[in-house]
Amino acid sequence: MFALKLMQIGNSVGVILPKEVLARLKLEKGSPVFITETPGA
Repeated sequence: MFALKLMQIGNSVGVILPKEVLARLKLEKGSPVFITETPGA
């Protein structure tokens, strides 16, 4: 598990993903990321 912080990026708020997470999830710049809410989270 990784704990990430929300950060101010210009006029938006975003998350910086470490290289290890990008590699593990096979993501690259421009990849779509989906967030799913789960009960009790």
